[in-house]
Parts: sequence; structure tokens; C-alpha cells
Amino acid sequence: MTKKEALRELLRETGSGMRLEKCRKCGCMKDALESCRGALPRFDTDERPRWRRAVKTWLAQMKPVEYACLGCRHCFGAEASNALAEAFPENAGPAAKTSTGAGNDAWPPEPGEYISFPQSPARSVAVSTLAGTALPEVLAKLEPAGLAIAGKTETENTGIDKLIRNTVTNPAIRFLIAAGAESKGHLSGRTLLALAENGVDKEMRVIGSPGKRPVLKNVTAAEVETFRKQVRVVDMIGCADARLIAEKIAELAKKKAPACGCAECAAPARPAPAPSVRRIKAGVPKTLRLDKAGYFVVMPVARTGTIIVEHYGNDNRLLHAVEGKDAPSVYSSIIDNGWLSELSHAAYLGRELALAELSLKYGFKYVQDKAPGKIKGAAK
Repeated sequence: MTKKEALRELLRETGSGMRLEKCRKCGCMKDALESCRGALPRFDTDERPRWRRAVKTWLAQMKPVEYACLGCRHCFGAEASNALAEAFPENAGPAAKTSTGAGNDAWPPEPGEYISFPQSPARSVAVSTLAGTALPEVLAKLEPAGLAIAGKTETENTGIDKLIRNTVTNPAIRFLIAAGAESKGHLSGRTLLALAENGVDKEMRVIGSPGKRPVLKNVTAAEVETFRKQVRVVDMIGCADARLIAEKIAELAKKKAPACGCAECAAPARPAPAPSVRRIKAGVPKTLRLDKAGYFVVMPVARTGTIIVEHYGNDNRLLHAVEGKDAPSVYSSIIDNGWLSELSHAAYLGRELALAELSLKYGFKYVQDKAPGKIKGAAK
């Protein structure tokens, strides 16, 4: 698919989805739109204004997210994200969410929404609950003997990337149960089965996967082969009964090696190296640099359910005012109008707008926070 064809598909999938109320409440569509906004600098110059207006309009039409993924047979948000990745392969995917895992610092290496336990030879079973977002926590409460990690795998590409890395870095894991509701817009469960059976081709596409974009971009071919040799994938797709899954975990944990019984698979696996992406620890906020474009006063108005932001020059003269129902619509308007010139100021404003929106939703008093440290360059 050419870049032009991918952009046409992106427009078609996003536009079709945004006409549906269910998509306007879905995390899949929100992720697609946020990714699209992040990719705007990569659009051709003549196309950029039209796409910026379209993305701004769509984001303003989004409602508070009610579900991460509804599991529709045709997922417009997923198809839009796939088309965007096809048009801009270098564009980063959705940001990883903070792990809810209980594992140690060395493992699991990939953050995400999962429950994990410290590495142990006795914990040899991993569980992917596919689109079942509540199932990992239920399993963790049962804590069946042998459970190493349980978490969702909603996408047939980045989701499986993370699953592979969190599996091959723990040589004790010898079984992977695919359970829970299939992610219908992504078919991640059937992609896992195809991966175990067939592996990947030279382009890292999962051979035989029914998914539309089952291309693994964040793992190596060697890691894929390690994964296939290390674990046996057990098909329980569609089963959401935590007790049945727990019984299967306990049954598998009693086995010494995958059921194939070959000597190669029975041999202890070597853990894969840590991720090559550099990760740094966040530090104390540095002094905020004076934004030559001015400063903002954020005011949530409970009576109207809106957020008003006044934009002042550094001489305290009121320059502009913007009003919106939520933080994204307000900060998008501010960015689109060029009223910010410092990244640290943009980060500060985003935090304040999010707090203002939460104050309207939950009824607590909002007090705008002062900027971190003294503002460098401000008048004394």
C-alpha cells in the first residue's frame, strides 16, 4: 500500500467511525486520533492544515472513554491506527500504560496492564486474556499455583510484541494460555496461534494470521524463535471462566516441559537480553522557562460545565480567551492558534487543564498550581 492509499484509508476509517456514537466513546478511536495528531508534523505541508482541522474536529467530538476496546467485528479505530502506521512506519505507537504488575525490577521488562509475580521455576504459566481486561485481576486473586503473569493482548502487533518480550525474558515460563474474549477488531488470539504454528516471514508478518496488520516491529526474528521454542500456546480462546483457567494453569504447572516432549524444547531456555530502548528515570521538574508567548489562567466553571482559559501577555495584558467542555479541546485550540512557545509550559498547561476537567467531573475545588521553581527570565 502506498502512502497516498494509506492516508485515504485513514480518512475513510476514521470518518466512518466518528459517525458512530460507540466509536466516540471508545479507547481504540481515541488512541487513533491521538496518534494521528502526533504524526501531523510528518504530513506533507500542503496536506497538514486540512488534516489538522479534521483531527481537531474529531477530537472535539469524542466523548469520555467508556471502554478500552468494544471488540467490534470491524474496529474503525484499529483500522485507522493500522493505516496511519502504514503511511508513517516511523511514527510511534500508542504509549504504554503503567504496569499494575507485582514483579521485581528486572522482570517483566515491558510495561502494561498485567498482574505478575516474582520469577520462580514453579511459576511456568503465562496467560493472555486477549480483550478480557478484568480477567487478569480475577485470576490474580485466585492465585493458582504456577501463574507467572496474566494480562490482556488486544492488538495483533504491538500487543504481541510486548507479550513476546515479557515471555522470553523469563525462562521459567513454558506455557502460554490464550483465553478470554477474542479481540474481534484485531484477532490477537488467532494471531498468537498462527505465530506459534508458523512463525514470521522476512517482513516480520505473522504467517497465517487472519489479522490485517500482524506485523511485529519491536522484537527480532531471534526473539520470535526463542518464544516459539520456549512456550506451548494453549488455546482457551472464548473462555472467560477464571476458575476453569486457574485449573488449567495448575494442570500445566505440574508438567516439566511443553507437551511436545522434544529434547530441544525441554532444555532450559536462555533469557533474552533486556530491551535495547534507553529508559531514563524522571527527575525533579526543572525551572520553567519564561514563555515569550505569555501565560494562562485556568478557570473551570461548574455552572456551565466548561473550562475557560485566559491568555495574558507577560505585561499582564489580556490577549485571548478560549472556552471548552474538556481539556483536549481547550489545549488543542491553544496549540492550533500558536499561543504556546515552550514545551515545559505546554506540559504544565496540560496538567492544569486535566485537573480542571476532573474538578468539574467530581466536584472538588480547583486551585491552579504555581509553575515549578522560579520562572527563568521573569521580571524580579
